[in-house]
Amino acid sequence: MTPANFDRLSITEWRPVTGSMPPMNQADWESEFTKYKASPEFAMLNSSMTLEDFQQIYFMEWFHRLWGRVIGVTFLLPTAYFIARRRVTPAMAGKLVGICGMIGFQGVIGWWMVKSGLKDDLFEPGSHPRVSQYRLTAHLGAAFVVYCSMILTGLSILKEHRMLADPAKAAETIKALQHPVLRVFRGSVVGLTLLVFTTAMSGALVAGLDAGLIYNEFPWMGLGLAPPKKELFDPFYSHVPDQSDLWWRNMLENPSLVQLDHRILATTTFTAILSLFAYTRYSKGVRSMLPKDARKGVLGMIHLVSLQVTLGISTLIYMVPTWLASAHQAGALALLTGAVVLYSRIRLPRRAILRQVMNPHAPRTQAASHINSRLEATKVAQKTS
Repeated sequence: MTPANFDRLSITEWRPVTGSMPPMNQADWESEFTKYKASPEFAMLNSSMTLEDFQQIYFMEWFHRLWGRVIGVTFLLPTAYFIARRRVTPAMAGKLVGICGMIGFQGVIGWWMVKSGLKDDLFEPGSHPRVSQYRLTAHLGAAFVVYCSMILTGLSILKEHRMLADPAKAAETIKALQHPVLRVFRGSVVGLTLLVFTTAMSGALVAGLDAGLIYNEFPWMGLGLAPPKKELFDPFYSHVPDQSDLWWRNMLENPSLVQLDHRILATTTFTAILSLFAYTRYSKGVRSMLPKDARKGVLGMIHLVSLQVTLGISTLIYMVPTWLASAHQAGALALLTGAVVLYSRIRLPRRAILRQVMNPHAPRTQAASHINSRLEATKVAQKTS
């Protein structure tokens, strides 16, 4: 047996502090292995596993948990420093504290997810021992939200600094962004970002149900573009006598329908990005008013979605090898990053910055004064160095 055959449920406890260190001696390893032997995964799938095999999958999960702790610490400590030294505005301090809270909550969701695969009563009788696809999706979704919050916050700070450093150029950019013709484009980018996120979450359901291991061809699913209706809406997945939950249960728990839903969402996302690209090229108003960096952002989305579609189809055809499935998940995050970056480029700045740039002779707000003081300090430091 190789580690690729195992699920990653080797650590059966959640110790946020003491769990940072792996077992340090033979007795500790034997103790951890004994705990794992009590799990349904060991009893049903890995009963022939040796201690050496267990150590391999243990370190995979341990590194994942350690990396999460490192992310939390490397964000929490600078946040505390900047707030204590008053290097950020109160509004920005609130955002940073909120992100710190989300990082901590992400750890809680991670354990909540793992716990679903460690007890027999948390998954369907007779089913393959795995974490709940609902909790897996929640864990991935929370991670994506934290990441996007970090990216958007950082990009906003950089954008405001550039605007205050060159108010004349910033005023021209803002006038273009305020043009009515770009309102529809801005709303389209928001909708596209939500669509990319939803598609990624449907991919998490596919992963949680191992739905990628069926119908490994594209665009066909069996004899047609979709499986038979009886297979898609199987009464087996209904939990109530009147079958009132037939539709939504199948959409979230039936591997065939979950894979079909993901295909539809992925195709819709691909088409939407192509349509947005065409809109920026063939609409005279948008083409003339759209900033150059936003046009580059749309082109970047085309490249990213093309790569992601290629990875998705390849993952399906080659029966979901781990490395290719991981690349496909990374592609989803890259595509979502592209959408967030594009949105940041066409997003109007905060009112405080907007007033300062458009009316430089008006009294400065606290936020604008704070940013300007930091800019002046940076310029002085550069001159003296």
